[in-house]
Amino acid sequence: MSLRSLLTALRRFGASLAECILEVQAAHERYRARFNAREARGVNLLREWLSPEQRAQFDAQRYFDVVGCDSGKRYRIHYGVITNVHEIDDHDRLLVAWCFLPEGPLVAGDVMLAQKIALETYEHAALAVANRFSTALYRRTCHLNFERNTRSGLTMSVHRGETGSGVSGPRGPFLTLGGQRVVAK
Repeated sequence: MSLRSLLTALRRFGASLAECILEVQAAHERYRARFNAREARGVNLLREWLSPEQRAQFDAQRYFDVVGCDSGKRYRIHYGVITNVHEIDDHDRLLVAWCFLPEGPLVAGDVMLAQKIALETYEHAALAVANRFSTALYRRTCHLNFERNTRSGLTMSVHRGETGSGVSGPRGPFLTLGGQRVVAK
């Protein structure tokens, strides 16, 4: 193989590589645009379900407070999808942190709405399948960016199921919200 044909092959390879890079960048931009649109729809739906006080709090602080239907305890739901529910006292101090969310590729607004509905309508059943963790752990990791859409950590599965709550099934305890069975993993 001559030097000239080797250089020609390298130029063609470089051009093909550049085309591939441009295609990957374009695909990434299309994905980000779709994700941003989904995220905006999720937050808009959440805002429609919030009370005026909760909406003002969310707009100002990126979190909102809900009152549990069974115990009357206050919970603060921060923007995010994991480890974002905190039980608070009358002085806004963190008492306990909870981790529960529906499984699936949901954006933060959709997850937060599911958490709000669960606490306001099925508090004990939701907390029965939630993972509890120390607020000391939260304080040590509060530098985490809760706006990242991560899917690692402890999650819950949503399956079509019977009505009722607090029933143990083949995959452990579950609760049913709106005809959907929520199972801790």
